Amino acid sequence: MKELALKVFRQPPDRLNCAQSVLHAWREVVGDTALAVADLKPAGAGRAPEGLCGAVYAVCQLAPNRAEELKAAFAARLGSLHCKEIRAAKKHSCADCVAEAAELLEGKEDTDDSRTTTTTCETNDTDRGVL
Repeated sequence: MKELALKVFRQPPDRLNCAQSVLHAWREVVGDTALAVADLKPAGAGRAPEGLCGAVYAVCQLAPNRAEELKAAFAARLGSLHCKEIRAAKKHSCADCVAEAAELLEGKEDTDDSRTTTTTCETNDTDRGVL
């Protein structure tokens, strides 16, 4: 899944953002078309709710029952859940975030159809402290 996500990330012709790239790979591997790639266009470049990294936001949308576990693993590996913090640290590229999110999602597939966009990806005070 990681290779599929990286293959389309910011590449012509579609130039998918981080969130869209993770979703694209998920759709290719799992065959789940509940979310359209265009649905996550507003979630790239630090524009996901509460400034989350778009790649981790996509993971939360695709595996809502495991969102907290996946967010914790992402933050442990990349230092934060928030795009601006990850970029400011200058330790990981956006492509690193896409790769990590795709790997986490692949290892923690949740094909439950009860997707929700309510609170699964909202952060709380403890999320900001995970570094």
